[in-house]
Formats: sequence, C-alpha cells, structure tokens
Amino acid sequence: MNANLTTRLNQILPKITSKDFLKGKGLGNEIAFHIFDYLPEEELKIREHIQFIKKSIKKKHSGINVQYVNLFQFIIEHLKERKMLEKSFALELQKGSPGLLKALKAPLKAENIVTLIRDKLHPEDYDLLLMDGVGSSWPFVRLNTLLNNLQPIMGDTPLVVFYPGRYDGQSLRLFDKINGNNYYRKLADSGIIELLRGRNFFCNMENY
Repeated sequence: MNANLTTRLNQILPKITSKDFLKGKGLGNEIAFHIFDYLPEEELKIREHIQFIKKSIKKKHSGINVQYVNLFQFIIEHLKERKMLEKSFALELQKGSPGLLKALKAPLKAENIVTLIRDKLHPEDYDLLLMDGVGSSWPFVRLNTLLNNLQPIMGDTPLVVFYPGRYDGQSLRLFDKINGNNYYRKLADSGIIELLRGRNFFCNMENY
C-alpha cells in the first residue's frame, strides 16, 4: 500500500467520529455525503480498514451508533429473498449479460434499492452510515443515481461511501475507467454474473 493511501486511511477514523462531521458542520446546505476514493487494486486493504473502523468505533466511540452496508451483498440478499438469484445465473447463460442486465433493471433500479435501505437499515436512526461494495454492484446499480435517490431518506445522517475509482468533486469514474454517467456502454462478452463470481465477493461476506 502506498504512503499516500496510508495517510488518508489514518485520517478517516478521527474525521468521521468528530462532532463537527457527525453534525454536518462546514457543509452549508449540502447533503452530508462523503466519498473516499481509492485505486481498485487497494480493495483488500480498504476492506481490512473498514473492519478496523467498525471495531474501533465500537470499542472507543461506543456512543456513536453506526450502520454499515455492503451494497453488493445487500443486492444479493434482495435477489435471494425474491428467489431471483439462481434464476439470474440461468438467465445469463441463456441470454448473455445484456439480457440479464435488462431483466434486473426494474428490481434493482435505484428507487427500489433506496426503499429497501430505508425499510431494512433505517439510516435516519443512526449517527453514521458506512457503505462499500459499490464496485461489485456495477453495472446493476450506479452510485450517482443511488446517491440522488438516497437524499430524502437519510435525514441528518452522514454517509461515507468507499469508492474504487476516482472522484474529483464533480464526477465519478468507477475503477478510474468508467464514466459514472455512461451506464449504457457496450458490454463485452465477459459475463456479468460470472465476473461477480470470480471476484470472490460471495466468500467471507460474514466477516463484514
């Protein structure tokens, strides 16, 4: 891990546990959404650090009530509950990645995911919401669309998103390659579900 990332990671805990951060001071009228961007190859280190953050807050800042969501696992559980996960595997084999993406567009549209987050996670009842799994949720869910829809349900709760890509304060570039506004790019014959399986995100999710 490079020194710059180490420095940035070490700044997260004191920042997000500060009273000013939790109260949204210094943001004016802006929504308290914060994006921590990082290079995709640092993914495992980021996961480890999120665990460290969660444990540290529980141990040293027990008065701060934190909610956490891995967006990808959240989506997977939603598909399981609707008995759509195994059907998705079969559908991709039959119709390919574009066919699967089209079939899941409605059940996984941002408005529906936000409704689930509201009903299951109740972010307005917490002091802080941490979110990761954004990269592995692409292309089913786009972060910029999700954030736009999250605003009405967050109340005063700050959101911190760990983002594998680049954020320059204006635009998002997932994996530092994909423009956040260019969702309908041509999908290669990579196989979306097979790609997700290959990322090992189905393994060790209980550790989160």
